[in-house]
Order: sequence, then C-alpha cells, then structure tokens
Amino acid sequence: MYLNIRQKVILGFTACALAIGFIGGFSYHYLHAIELKQHVVQIADDLREIVLETRRYEKNYLLYGQDEDFKQNQAYTQKALEVLATIMADVKNLKVASQMDTFKTDLIDYQGLIKQLASLGERGQPDSRGLEEQLRTRGKALVDLSVQLVAFERLRILEIITTLKTQLLVSVVVFLAFMGFIIYIVNRKIILPLRVIENTTKRIAQGDFKPLPVLDTRDETQRVVEAFNLMVEELERRQDQLVQGKKMSSLGVLTAGIAHQLNNPLNNISTSCQIILEELDQADLEFVRKMLTNVEQEVYRARDIVKGLLEFSRVREFSLKAIPLEDVVKRSIRLISSQVPPGVDLVDEVPWDLILELDAQRMQEVLLNLLMNAIQAIKEPPGEIRIAAAADPAHHEAVLTIEDTGVGIPKEELDRVFDPFFTTKEVGVGTGLGLSIVYGIIEKHHGHISVESKQGEGTRFTIRMPYHPEAKSERAAS
Repeated sequence: MYLNIRQKVILGFTACALAIGFIGGFSYHYLHAIELKQHVVQIADDLREIVLETRRYEKNYLLYGQDEDFKQNQAYTQKALEVLATIMADVKNLKVASQMDTFKTDLIDYQGLIKQLASLGERGQPDSRGLEEQLRTRGKALVDLSVQLVAFERLRILEIITTLKTQLLVSVVVFLAFMGFIIYIVNRKIILPLRVIENTTKRIAQGDFKPLPVLDTRDETQRVVEAFNLMVEELERRQDQLVQGKKMSSLGVLTAGIAHQLNNPLNNISTSCQIILEELDQADLEFVRKMLTNVEQEVYRARDIVKGLLEFSRVREFSLKAIPLEDVVKRSIRLISSQVPPGVDLVDEVPWDLILELDAQRMQEVLLNLLMNAIQAIKEPPGEIRIAAAADPAHHEAVLTIEDTGVGIPKEELDRVFDPFFTTKEVGVGTGLGLSIVYGIIEKHHGHISVESKQGEGTRFTIRMPYHPEAKSERAAS
C-alpha cells in the first residue's frame, strides 16, 4: 500500500501529536508523583518533630514522674496517629505505605507501653525497669523510622527527577530525529520537486521543452510531474503551431515581393522566346543558342526563388546539421530583398567558411524575422542593414550580428523585446511573437541572443552560437 504525500504528512503530524501527548502524560504522571512525595516528606518531617517532642516528654516523665509530662506525651502520640491517618489514604499505593504501617504499629505499641508504665504507679520496681527499657527502645525505633521515612521519600523524589530528566532528554532526541525525518520527507517529496518544476518552467520559457523524468513515487508528485510533462508537450506543439503561423504570416508579407521577383525572369523568358520566334527563319544557330541559354538561366533563377519559398514554408522536425552560415544568410537575403526599399543597403559580411551546427529552416526564420524588423525600423531612407559573423575559437562560439540604422528601441523596453506578444510596432503591424520565436529557436541551438539599441541611432542583435572548427559541412563534403 502506497501513501500519498497528504496521507504521509497527516500520519506524520498525527504521530507527532501522539508522541507529544504520550510524553506529556508521562511527565504529568511523574510531576504528580513528585508532588505527592513532597507532601509525604512534609508529613514525615512533621512526624519526626512530633516523635521528638513525644520522646522529650517521655524522658521528663521517666525522670520526674509528673502527670503533666505524661499527658503531653500522650497528646503528641495521639497527634502523630492523627497525622498518620491523614496521609495513609494517599500513600496506600506507594512503597512507603508498608513503612507507614510499621510506624503506626510501633507508635501504638509505644503508646501502650507508656500507659502500662503509668498504671504501675511506683517507679523503680523490676517490672517498671523492664517497661522503661522497652519504652526507650521503642521510642528510639520511632525516631529512626521517622528519619528513614524522610530519607526514603527524598531519595524516591531524586530518582523520579532523574528518570524524568532522562525521559525528557530521550524524548527531545527522538522528537528532533522525527522532525528531521519529516523535514527530509517534505524537502524530498515537496520542496525539491517544486524547485525542479520551477527551474523547468524557467527553462521552458527559454524555449527548452525537455520533459521532466517521472519517478515511481505513486503520490501527488508523480501525478504533478506527469501533468507537467503533458503541459510541456502541449506547449511545444502550440509553439510549433505559432512558429508555423508566424512563418505563414511572413510568407504573406513576402508574397508580393516574390511575385515581383518572379515577374522579372518570366518577362526575360517571354522576351527571349519572342525574339527567337521572330528571327527563327533567318537567325543563325549561335544566336538561337544564346537566347535559349538566357531562357535556361532565367528558368533556374525562377526555380531558385520558388525553391527558397518552398523550403521556408515546409514543416520539418528540428535537426542540426553542419551547414555554412553563409548559405542560410544568402537564402534569407534573396527572400527578403524584395521588401528592402530603395536607399536601404543590405550588407552581407558573413565568411563563406564559417560552418555551424544549424537547423537551416529555423535559422532562416530567425534571420527573416530580424531582417524584417530592421527594414521596418528604418522609417526614412537612406539606411543600412549589416549582417556580419566571425568565429571565436577561444570561446568555442561564433558571433552573428544583425545591425540597422533605424529608429532604435526605447531603453525601458529593451528588457521586454523577447517577451511573447510584446511589440513596439503599431497596432496591426506586428503580433509580438517574432522575437519570442527567435529567442526560442536560438535557445534550441544552444545559443544566446542579446540586443543593444539607442534611440535615433539603430539596433544591434547579437547571436552567439556553439562553434566547432572541425565540423564538416554538407556543402564541403559534397
């Protein structure tokens, strides 16, 4: 049978409450015993004082034979019996009860002896001397027994106090150990999983959708982790949908420019075909070959434009391959070039031999988003958009920068540019998802993106990606 966390916590605190009650009960019992024994010690002290007074009048009576001393002796003896009567009911279950019984018996015998001695009348007779000796012996025994009663009960009080101290010490140790166990359970079963979920949430916010390992704990923690992983899977699926939606949005923006780009090679093809048809009867073979070569080049040009558009729109699984960064940059520039207004220069300074582990399609999405933002940031030409890259072998990374001379981003908004749905553009111009998607894609590449900007001077996005000089690209291998 497996207990869930709630049941474990309830069971633990119930056991803790029972332990505290048990310890409290024992402590109360011992304190009550100490209180009772303290009362017995007080009574025993009183008995001892009474016995001493009784013996004092006994000695006076034996010396002087005065009736007043005899009466005082009898009064104190009776008082001792009355004191015993008040305590006997309280001590009947204690070890001292037997000694109290002995004390009472001896006290009654003592009382009988002195009465018998008083009834003889004359002193100094052989019978009276024997009674006097017995009386002294019995009186001494009463004194000794009263002293023993006090000592015995005080010793028992010390024993109980020692036992109580030992019990409390053991209880504190056990209680601390038990609380340590409870803290360990709470930390292991609640706090640590919550901390892992918190860290994973931050990781997911950065675009890493790796699920949590599910431990077979058969409690709320396992169910929370399973639900969390289901949420992560759904978030990843929704993010892919957002990426694809943003891609379709970008395609819509690029469509007009692509149509214009396709129109040029189609016009050239049409013109070349018309020239060939008009000159077919008298044209020489070399001229026809030249025209057909132009047609072939324009067909390839149109094919590359359409191929780039199809490659960008196709849905693929995320996959890293060694690819020259320049290839991805050039494809992105070809797709975006129709959106670049006159007077804005698009400068490419990416070295041809910089090879990185990339998902070409996702990286193209990153570049298109950043280039589109840069174009929209340059409100009035002239302007410049510069794409540059360089390797940093010492830190095993490559640094890619996309810099524009646009209007810039306000300082107070820089920390929020990668937040989902945050945008500085006018309503209807942007959704606020572009840079959030860019951030997630770069994180998936195990890279990092940062932004610097000054209003009125421009913006620079810096992307740092893992770089391994020994990587062989598909282009180089072919």
